[in-house]
Amino acid sequence: MEKATETQGRVSKSINSVLSGTGSIVKGVADVARDSVVTALQAVGDAGGAVLDVAGNVAGGAFNAVNEAGTGLVRTAKGLVVGLVEGVGEVATVTVGTVSDIVRAALKGTGGVGADVTKTAAGIAEGVIVATKTTGLSLADGAVQLGRSVVGGVKDVGGDVIGAARSTVSGAMSGAAEIGGDALEAVKNTAKGLVEGAGEVGGSVADVTTGAISGAIAGAKKIGVSAGDAAAAAASGALEAAEQIGESAVHAVRDVAASGVDGVKGILKGEQDTPSS
Repeated sequence: MEKATETQGRVSKSINSVLSGTGSIVKGVADVARDSVVTALQAVGDAGGAVLDVAGNVAGGAFNAVNEAGTGLVRTAKGLVVGLVEGVGEVATVTVGTVSDIVRAALKGTGGVGADVTKTAAGIAEGVIVATKTTGLSLADGAVQLGRSVVGGVKDVGGDVIGAARSTVSGAMSGAAEIGGDALEAVKNTAKGLVEGAGEVGGSVADVTTGAISGAIAGAKKIGVSAGDAAAAAASGALEAAEQIGESAVHAVRDVAASGVDGVKGILKGEQDTPSS
């Protein structure tokens, strides 16, 4: 298989051309990433087992190019993830494990050049959800795994978990809207994955719930859906995951939802605001 440094150099050069051109950055980066992944995976015997290494090499080259150009971070992240997922799909089966490997690789690549993980998370989330349209992975499964992987990946690079959770949910909503998917389903399942991820790495359930609800509200404004419905969907997904973690996690989600985030409460099913006296 091609050496990592050679892959990164070739990808970086190609994406530099994309960033300095006049066409769509997202499409251009996706094409480079897709072709690079297909070429690399076809050269190994175990395509599925090589996804993390290959994705890491391509991501490293992509973000080196962004660092040199000084522009295109979020759009590059989105195109990178779309291309990586679709590239794997041409050679092997895309699974939730594939999504995890790609999200981790993209976040590590971001941290490797000192870029803003919070901003990149939005592009990564959009890319994952958009890519579900052309693979055998459902939007729901992709969204859950996206959330789980973001929490672990952000912890690894020392990023802001609340900010990343917010960007992830908002990006997932934009991705769902782009492919004609159910944006509220994307919210619920991404929030579910974020809380699952927090439970797995010992992170704060309250923090990721806060970020998820905030992201749902911000995303709702972008795509024209009800902020209240989006907040409720995020709270519902977070609660579903919390119930599998334990009583303290359930209390944390309920407390955040009831207190409200960005001026909006995440009303859970069967619960209503207490009328003021």
